[in-house]
Amino acid sequence: MLKIESSDTDLESLLTGRYFHIPRFQRPYSWDDENIQDFWDDLNASISGDYFIGSMVVYKMDKQAVGVVDGQQRLTTITIMLSVLRDVFLSLKEPDLAAGVHLLIERNNRDNKKEFVLKPETSYPYFQERIQRSGGPRFTSKARDEEKSIERARNLLQKKVETALSSIESSADFADEPSRVRAKVDQIRRLRDSLLNLKIILVVLDDEDDAYVIFETLNTRGKDLAVSDLLKNHFTKLLKSDGDVDSVKIRWTELIETIYGSNAEISPDSFLYHYWASWSDYIPLKRLFQAMKDQIVESNAEIHLNDMVADAKLYRAIYEPVVYWPRNERKVVASLTAIQLFKLSQPMPALLSLARAHRDGAIKTRKLQEALGAIENFHFLFTAVTSSRSSGGISGMYAAFARKLYEAGNDSNLAAKEISALVSKLRERKPSFEEFRVNFGQVTYTNAGSKQRSLVRYVLRRFFEHENLLSAADFEEMTIEHIQPQATYGHDWSDSEIGQLGNLLLIDSPMNGRLDRKPFPEKKKMLLSEGYKLPKSILGEEDWTAEIVRSRTDHMAKVAYDDIWRI
Repeated sequence: MLKIESSDTDLESLLTGRYFHIPRFQRPYSWDDENIQDFWDDLNASISGDYFIGSMVVYKMDKQAVGVVDGQQRLTTITIMLSVLRDVFLSLKEPDLAAGVHLLIERNNRDNKKEFVLKPETSYPYFQERIQRSGGPRFTSKARDEEKSIERARNLLQKKVETALSSIESSADFADEPSRVRAKVDQIRRLRDSLLNLKIILVVLDDEDDAYVIFETLNTRGKDLAVSDLLKNHFTKLLKSDGDVDSVKIRWTELIETIYGSNAEISPDSFLYHYWASWSDYIPLKRLFQAMKDQIVESNAEIHLNDMVADAKLYRAIYEPVVYWPRNERKVVASLTAIQLFKLSQPMPALLSLARAHRDGAIKTRKLQEALGAIENFHFLFTAVTSSRSSGGISGMYAAFARKLYEAGNDSNLAAKEISALVSKLRERKPSFEEFRVNFGQVTYTNAGSKQRSLVRYVLRRFFEHENLLSAADFEEMTIEHIQPQATYGHDWSDSEIGQLGNLLLIDSPMNGRLDRKPFPEKKKMLLSEGYKLPKSILGEEDWTAEIVRSRTDHMAKVAYDDIWRI
């Protein structure tokens, strides 16, 4: 049974009598500008009297020390504000007032040793050196995401204080500099008193185990709490630290830094959602934590945590294939790059399961290429061109495949069988040729309509590679050339015909500039004289008309459907 004590107190009493530890299950500091503005508004509202700012939940660690369960973000911001007020007092040459504020940031403990009142773990040593220490930092350190949030909060609060003081500087009510300084000191004292008079309800729990329960209860009912925060708390509860090395914190930090270190737009929660679907039940995100909590217990927590850390690296490699996959796996990189171009999330459980099976030796590179190629080709036909929408069946299909591949373990024959079954299902779901042909003709690129530029470059690259006109090494130097110049729009040519794939070529930038608006026969002659390889559908033409472009586009659609993106 939980033992809970609660009492009303003000911030000065709260900070004077205790040392606060931010335990390892808490998430990093993350208040944004809106949160800081709300805090500033509360601070100014309290100048006229008592003002209640909410509750704080802590658990007892020893006689003076408590661990913070709820209220960490607010307590960190209060400490940042105190550091701003202290430093302003120092700048106004009021060392005694600065020292009085600093006692609420750092003071001597019962052993007469200096100790910071607030002790966050995740921002160490940045918070201690940059915020709490008086006199400036003794060394510099690289700011991570949390430190950047702390720095932003401090700069914003400092700016608000400076703005409050600027009215005194410009006021005609003060005849000389000493009177202006006294007015500024009084203003900062009022802000200090307002801050320390803020009222709070303090809830004290008996021990840390109670804290885990309360943390989960409070935050699952709160707003926008990440699954990753709840899961970190769950692992921390199950896997106790052994000595000074906090292995849960180390491994969880590695997982989070792997995800946040990516240039792609991925998050810990998206990883956890796809990770879980890649081997277990396919469930909605809102039910994910409960499912994880039910299955991750003390006996298997170590295995799950290690698996998550390892799979986070695979997840990032899927989103950043050029960086993480070996050069000899070019086809893998090409398919993963295309899948990212199509902005797909549905196949992610399958992709993660495939990457895991390849890493663990259950499937060879050839089988991985086969599966990724089928997924790439299907979504080019189904998603990128035809813009078909799934009712959820495709997501379920991918999740079911991912789970079966995981269950196949190291049985390469069974894994190959599951991959073949996936390819068959993708083949059955592809759109009809006529549906594809109509939509393929609507894939266009002009300077005025450049939304599909990346897709057009991808399509042209695949065609040029199919006809052995372009190597992968050449592609990055290529630009899109309109055979019929864009400037002729309106002269028997529509904008869509100018931008159609049948009117486009890949050539290098200098040649693109030289061709400019030259007529087709002259362009063709220049390209051939420079050694360019041209598609057969262009080589055989002596003139260039809108009808030829439409015909060539339809022909390209047929080749695309039957050959290049065949499943």
